[in-house]
Amino acid sequence: FSSRKGSNMRVRKMTKDDVDAVYEIEVATFANPWTKESIAQEVVENLMAVYMVIEVDERVIGYAGMWTVVDELHITNVAVSKAYQGLGYGKALMDALIDYGRAHGFLHMTLEVRVSNARAIKLYEAYGFIGVGTRPKYYIDNDEDALVMWKEL
Repeated sequence: FSSRKGSNMRVRKMTKDDVDAVYEIEVATFANPWTKESIAQEVVENLMAVYMVIEVDERVIGYAGMWTVVDELHITNVAVSKAYQGLGYGKALMDALIDYGRAHGFLHMTLEVRVSNARAIKLYEAYGFIGVGTRPKYYIDNDEDALVMWKEL
């Protein structure tokens, strides 16, 4: 899978060669980051996982992942390096995830997001995700609730 936005941007499936770059983004972005080993396992061993990276000038600057569960996709992570946030790269990753879902016959997408993450919630709402409930104390670093969001494909 590959898509382009201009000549220097590319979204493609993540490979094991991307683990170090993705781990750096993970640690810089999330309060409770996944380990490098967890990321590698998702890409190499988890047959239900689909991960994409976004490159600018052949440098990985973001990634997104999801799990396939029957007819549903569960988005696990979406992250863009801080220097590239707010420039449309998160949207390009979301486009890639949705395109993948539609191309492979999935019917629904879901995700959890921190209730305080207004920027992410706004992005997901722009893609037609709606809040359908909360998971109390979902995030272990500060016991913050997660907003559960859902989208029909």
